[in-house]
Amino acid sequence: MGLIRTLLGRTLYPDDAWTREADGSPSRPQDTASDTMAEYMGVRVDEIPKPFKADVELVKGFERTKGRILGESNVGYVFDPRLNDSFKALNLLKDRGLKIERFDEALRLDGLSFPPGAFMVNGDTTALKEAAYITGVDFIALRDEPRGTRHEVKRLRVGLYQRYWGGNMDEGWTRWLLEQFCFPYKSLKDEEVKKGQLNDLYDAIIIPDDATPFITGIGVEEWMREHRPDWPQPFYPPEYRGGIGEEGVKALNDFVENGGTLITFGGACDFAIEKLGLNIRNPLKGLKPKEFFCPGSTLKAWVDISHPLGYGMPEETLVFFWNNPAFEITPSKMNELVEVVVQYPERDILQSGWLIGEEKISKKIGMLMARKGKGRVVLIGFRPQHRCQTHGTFKLLFNALIS
Repeated sequence: MGLIRTLLGRTLYPDDAWTREADGSPSRPQDTASDTMAEYMGVRVDEIPKPFKADVELVKGFERTKGRILGESNVGYVFDPRLNDSFKALNLLKDRGLKIERFDEALRLDGLSFPPGAFMVNGDTTALKEAAYITGVDFIALRDEPRGTRHEVKRLRVGLYQRYWGGNMDEGWTRWLLEQFCFPYKSLKDEEVKKGQLNDLYDAIIIPDDATPFITGIGVEEWMREHRPDWPQPFYPPEYRGGIGEEGVKALNDFVENGGTLITFGGACDFAIEKLGLNIRNPLKGLKPKEFFCPGSTLKAWVDISHPLGYGMPEETLVFFWNNPAFEITPSKMNELVEVVVQYPERDILQSGWLIGEEKISKKIGMLMARKGKGRVVLIGFRPQHRCQTHGTFKLLFNALIS
């Protein structure tokens, strides 16, 4: 029963003498401060406070839900942008060469309504049946040509940065997530980044949660001594140390300036802010744990669902935050180039876990898109794909991988 409550109900990590050091500093939990899987996955849980009786039957087997094709149409079929599996369906259909369009505003038809971002596909019903069977997504027939603006969906050519220095766990989870939802990608390593000309092969590059020294390969030992003094100092032969170096930083700058999309998670956002010269600051950077501490918790946030990166999301959501950055836009003549996608509320931000210093993150930005040259940088401060458990925020990444 205790495990069920931990996974499904709101849980608050104790903040008391047992979880504080003598000087008042918080003690780091063994892992995350919350394991509320329902919150991670965007699932509403209703608690029944009193015992009840019900007519039930034993389930002896489980059959996976299969999607359906609802009706027939010469115009096209619509599928729901709120479903993570709709992106898997999109990828399966694109692999078959089908044209897919996306609505830029809310869509209403035959008593059904969809938020901005609904998908429309034409053509081969055999391919639709296969995608529906695999993903569980329904395809709804259109009777007439729908109103509203829409555009053809294009998948970006994705490179996923994979570094050495012991590897990056967040990169491994990201790789697994892309594979589960059938997003094509290539692993991108240090030497390829350093060579430059990245726009020839990639439209988008993802850098998972990481510290700047590990990305650049500069100052790793100093970072370890400062942030992990209790850990044995790593020794790796030079060929396994890596880092993109200054050449790689320039190559990524050129990539964005020439029209590419750079997507960063967690600590890698600090790398993007510093090395790409964005007019953004992380107000949490450098704060001591007594000032701000959030070791793996779910936080409340608002999403701009009219923004293409927020399509299919609920306006109010929960994000997984593990001592990650948040953002402020620094005043400049270029402020119109920054678009806010996710923002934290003013108060009562913590849903489950532990949060010290709520005022430090109050009304700060959780996710933004900054235009730079012909391209853009997408900063996602929290963990949208943490351990492939945070299904509730997968779409914030998936939206960034299509145009």
